[in-house]
Amino acid sequence: MDTISSDVIRGYNDTIILSLLNRGDSYGYEVSKRIEEMTKGNYQIKETTLYSAFARLQKKELITAYYGEETNGRRRTYYKITDVGRDYYLEKCREWALTKDVINTFIERNG
Repeated sequence: MDTISSDVIRGYNDTIILSLLNRGDSYGYEVSKRIEEMTKGNYQIKETTLYSAFARLQKKELITAYYGEETNGRRRTYYKITDVGRDYYLEKCREWALTKDVINTFIERNG
């Protein structure tokens, strides 16, 4: 099975995470599993990449974190998109539409 190189998608990890959080609050493991499931295994975000993104998004005030229920003796950290995060997400969606159009101009389409 083909998978997407992390180099290709790196610039969109934040957008992917914000997209999922825009649908509802979530925690790290659930976010990574949803990415894997939604891409049918074609993209698997590494744990270090995911938590670096969470830290970056929090620093930019695009998401907030809070503790949820306790599981196996540990409290889960949940992440929630902020209003600023929603605006940023919509901006990145518009940017992606333009980027896709530009790249499609140069990518040869077979069949």
